[in-house]
Amino acid sequence: MNEPIIVDEQTFDKVVLQSEIPVLVDFWAAWCGPCRAVAPVLDQIAGEQEGKLLIAKLNVDENPNLAAKYKITSIPAMKVFKSGEEVREIIGAMPKPMIEEHLNGII
Repeated sequence: MNEPIIVDEQTFDKVVLQSEIPVLVDFWAAWCGPCRAVAPVLDQIAGEQEGKLLIAKLNVDENPNLAAKYKITSIPAMKVFKSGEEVREIIGAMPKPMIEEHLNGII
């Protein structure tokens, strides 16, 4: 089963920006309750969309430069990248059908 990949400032470009398939990056932190709530939903989507979508997780506390670069002001925040470009932003924890709706037309 496809699982989310942990990314950081050293691996972000290679895993996310150079990916052949779209990547949903989950900007999160360990202390964030809504982040923990959405994590199992993203795990499920990662498994169901194997080969079509990659889920990456970026801890904003451990990677403040990337959080600032992508203007993360509240979490959970998810950004979808395709061909190295940000194509969608999803803010807040939400049920799986709503996240999938945001992914329509991307995967």
